[in-house]
Amino acid sequence: MPKIGIVTDSIACIPEPLMDELNIQWVPYYIHRDDLTLRDRVTARCEDFYGWMLGAEKVPTTANPAPGEYLSKYLQLARGGVTEIASIHVSSKASGAVGAASAAKEMLAEKFPKVKVEVLDTLNVQMSQGWMAIEAARAALDGATLSEIVEIVKKMVPVTRMIQTADTLKYLYLGGRIGGAKHLVASVLDIKPIISMEDGLITALGQARTTKKVYRLMVNKLEQAVGQSAVKIAYVHAAAQGEAEKLKALVDQRVEVVESIITDLAPALGVHTGPGTVGFCYYPVPDSGL
Repeated sequence: MPKIGIVTDSIACIPEPLMDELNIQWVPYYIHRDDLTLRDRVTARCEDFYGWMLGAEKVPTTANPAPGEYLSKYLQLARGGVTEIASIHVSSKASGAVGAASAAKEMLAEKFPKVKVEVLDTLNVQMSQGWMAIEAARAALDGATLSEIVEIVKKMVPVTRMIQTADTLKYLYLGGRIGGAKHLVASVLDIKPIISMEDGLITALGQARTTKKVYRLMVNKLEQAVGQSAVKIAYVHAAAQGEAEKLKALVDQRVEVVESIITDLAPALGVHTGPGTVGFCYYPVPDSGL
């Protein structure tokens, strides 16, 4: 039976103990903060990084890993006896990870031509991508073939969704992601947007002025999307564990949840929305109604 490896990125936001348990390999993104280059979830740890962001006057920039970094991970697996690899990445429309991993696949073929690599574009981000890596790894441990794992991921792509809100528009503003509206006043910056990803691109779902209202809107959208289906759901937060638990309590009242995870938002994503960001990533369990 082929030995299958699963590779993903730091921005999948999977809790590290779970990655260790499922033997998911991951490659960190980069964060450029002034003269410092930090490795996401390695030298940029969530608690310290978000503490720093509270006083930041400009946001850092980020970069996906280079092909050589994916190649290094593939080589590590190949030398350990892995013969097939599923490499699962953030939307190619939002980052260059898929392209870098694809280049690494070609480089690996020169050294290990018999090792097969499938580079999978999730058209998603955050724990939507994370759920795909998790289910791929579980399937691999259960003895699934690479083609079966690819099929599992492809079926998840159109039904796995992120819904997220930022505590403030401040960091989107500082990062230049809400246009050149220099005239914005504090009251406008306090709007709490709801964002998602549709067909691989970030999209706006609405907004509210209070946390209570924005959480209600988020749960409404979740319920409308899944109906009577049971879901697996991950609550993702940037230094806002308590808020994630509040959101979870609301979801549990309205939707049948068969598995839930609370995890940190990777700093390489949190640079865009800042501390206080809270959201969830979900997908309906197959054959549960949707």
